[in-house]
Amino acid sequence: MRDNFGDAVGDTLRAILLFLPKAVAFVAILVAGWLIAKAVLKLVGRLLERVGFDRAVERGGIRRALARSRYDASDIVARLAYYGILLLTLYLAFGIWGPNPISDLIAGVIAWLPRAFVAIVIVVVAAAIASAVKDLISGALGGLSYGRLLATVASAFILGLGIIAALNQIGVATAVTTPVLIAVLATVGGILVVGVGGGLIRPMQSRWESWLSRAETESRTIAEHARAYSAGRREREEQAAAPPATPVFATGSSSGAPVPDDPEATQVVTPPRIDSDPTTPLPRQSAASHDDPDATTAFPRQSATTPDDPDATQVTPAGPDVPAPRPAADDSESTIILPKTDGQSGR
Repeated sequence: MRDNFGDAVGDTLRAILLFLPKAVAFVAILVAGWLIAKAVLKLVGRLLERVGFDRAVERGGIRRALARSRYDASDIVARLAYYGILLLTLYLAFGIWGPNPISDLIAGVIAWLPRAFVAIVIVVVAAAIASAVKDLISGALGGLSYGRLLATVASAFILGLGIIAALNQIGVATAVTTPVLIAVLATVGGILVVGVGGGLIRPMQSRWESWLSRAETESRTIAEHARAYSAGRREREEQAAAPPATPVFATGSSSGAPVPDDPEATQVVTPPRIDSDPTTPLPRQSAASHDDPDATTAFPRQSATTPDDPDATQVTPAGPDVPAPRPAADDSESTIILPKTDGQSGR
């Protein structure tokens, strides 16, 4: 009996010694995988924000669906990558213990995650295309009675195709979506065949005539709206590409500073400086004259700094000759003493 007890204790110790390394490796793999998952979470979030993934989602109209959520589209994709790394870590950690059902379940989930990522991308792209088509049709056919309805139908059709493609990608409800799509198409085809080619020929004929006449009258309106839309878009692009206009300044300002070119603006011109005393008195220099020797003759002053005054007067004495001033004389008020003649000395 002692031998059996010793064998049991030995087997227990042996099992513990075999379990401890696996447990340590299991914990180490979990810690390393968790750290890697955190790093991947931050990296994917920054990468998606840099490539403009959130802007594409907002243009597609999914922003309204995520308005009450605390995560945006890039955060959701980053979380998917984070949980994918964690699941891969768990798969590797449980693989230490050998084949087990947990490892098989985790392997199936890991294989499904890339499909979920592709499905999200498909929905985002389809929503963006549907929103762009709706805006385009609404802008081009906004003046028509059925323009808004046609834009809504086209947007819903494109978005529905995207959702069906996403569901087929992840393998969800394929047994439901495919028969529903086939049934809708078959119903539309049957209505067209029976209604147009059967008993509704006359009512449909009258309706077709009214529709064709209406389409003929509105075809010109459609063309005009399309041309106006393209012209307005081209004009906005030209205005956005044109440089800003620079103000034009006049160059005749007295202060030298640039003044805006105003056709009604007046310019103040400084009048020329006029000397209040434009005349200079000069003595009369003539030996033959019998007038007063002290009489002076006034001539206009000629200076480089004083402009000629057409209104200045010149005072000249009575007589045939006007003497010119001596160039060597500086005193304008000097007098000349004439010597006595022989007749005067005899007296």
